[in-house]
Amino acid sequence: MQAVSGKRWALTLVSGVLQVLIFPMAGPVPAWRAVLCWLALAPLLVALLDAKPLKMREFGVLGYGCGVLWYLGSCYWVMPTMYLYGGMSKPAGFGILLLFALYLGLYHALFSVLIGLLRRFWSAGYVLLASPFVWVAVELARARITSFPWDQLGVAQVDNPLLTLLAPWGGVYAMSFVIAAVNALVASWWVLEKHSWKPVVAGVCVATAVQVGGWAKERRDEGHLRSLPLPKQHAVLLQGNLAESGPEAPRNGDADSLLTAFVQLSLGKADLRPQVIIWPESPAPFTTSDPKFRQTIGTMTQEVNSASIIGAEGIELDSAAPGGYKAYNSAALFATDGSYRGHYDKVHLVPFGEYLPFPSLFQFAGGLVAEVGRSDPGHFRTVFRPDGHGYGTFICYESIFADEVRQFVKGGAEVLVNISNDGWYGDTSAPWQHLNMARMRAIENRRWVLRDTNTGVTGAIDPYGHLREQASRHIRTAIAVGFDFSDEMTFYTQFGDLFAYGCSLVVITLLGYGAFRERQTASGATAPGALE
Repeated sequence: MQAVSGKRWALTLVSGVLQVLIFPMAGPVPAWRAVLCWLALAPLLVALLDAKPLKMREFGVLGYGCGVLWYLGSCYWVMPTMYLYGGMSKPAGFGILLLFALYLGLYHALFSVLIGLLRRFWSAGYVLLASPFVWVAVELARARITSFPWDQLGVAQVDNPLLTLLAPWGGVYAMSFVIAAVNALVASWWVLEKHSWKPVVAGVCVATAVQVGGWAKERRDEGHLRSLPLPKQHAVLLQGNLAESGPEAPRNGDADSLLTAFVQLSLGKADLRPQVIIWPESPAPFTTSDPKFRQTIGTMTQEVNSASIIGAEGIELDSAAPGGYKAYNSAALFATDGSYRGHYDKVHLVPFGEYLPFPSLFQFAGGLVAEVGRSDPGHFRTVFRPDGHGYGTFICYESIFADEVRQFVKGGAEVLVNISNDGWYGDTSAPWQHLNMARMRAIENRRWVLRDTNTGVTGAIDPYGHLREQASRHIRTAIAVGFDFSDEMTFYTQFGDLFAYGCSLVVITLLGYGAFRERQTASGATAPGALE
């Protein structure tokens, strides 16, 4: 394999850096960085499709380098999480981050290889036209195959109320498609032989119209929101602010004192007669089967005549399970009369956090699982109905899976509840990245999301993705927030990732038809890569 030119590598690295900058790094994304999404893929496309053709392995290497760089920069929080809570040294923590990036970087390599395959059958112009379809297809593969759709391209524009109008139709994938299409137009001047400015100008005009239009719509919406009636319902969200490890972390003997403290905080915000009281996923040693836990929460719930959704550990005796029991990351439901009505068990667990995939291969990462606590997966996406209304509760990591969250709404959830423990990530980018993905779930399904976390960001997200009310981070507090129920069913809620599957079908069709045409022209009448 010949050496890839320095110019191509420089373009690839620029693309990787731009893809890091468009997502949160240690707080909300400034507007100027979010704008960079309209350029972030263009350098990679130029590197892949510049005049001199590449071999297939070179396509893969360039994409892989871009992907590894992106994951190292965007998901750097993996390293401190591993050495602070996984019992690892800093070098070992970096090693885990590197392995993580080397693995997930394969999806950028897949994107680049698919671009290379299309270039074998089609001209560069047609490949540019196809590139948004390829990008969306690869994002879908990342969500379905490795179950890590973290920071999909469209999430970079979650604050753009104009572009997010697409989300209730095609999900975040429709937004990713538009962004990737603009990048293809920008790249066209360097890729196409005629060096026409028309596609570039078109891309700049589209990006400018969407970005400026989004800012204008945001200002208009702010005025409109102030004129709307206040939400009719109220919820109390408790933020426990418990330490994850060390001497300040809660122990089993702390359950009673924590119950007392949390109940007092919750009752202190109950003067608005809340519809529901919510406690987060947290390290608190609460178990759904504990009689004291049930009695205390039941009494609180009955006193304020509110339903309660409480993060706790679910224990189920099972002689066939390790240790003789199964442990679930659960949300317990109490009705307004104080009765315990069951629980939802987290279905989609965090690899290396709540379970260890391939234990014989990854024994060195078992420390974090031991620290967090082994969990077993639940089996059903239960919609709670404590008061005649449907509550869809998803736990922590589940918020990044658009297709899974929309199933709660399709099953009758009139409001979404996200309980999470982002305390593992400290003040890194992860809590803010996680928040933005929860905001996308609100937009896609046009539902309020009541987001309750251990350390922040805790607050109420409206159906358009605005964080309307929030608690300060890293303090123990309870806040009362407004929300409303809704029975609207968006196209995305009903049909899920249909748009993304359609993009995948387009890519498969182009590859199949190109291969068919190549065989038909094997006599040499038409050179590979020149099919029009």
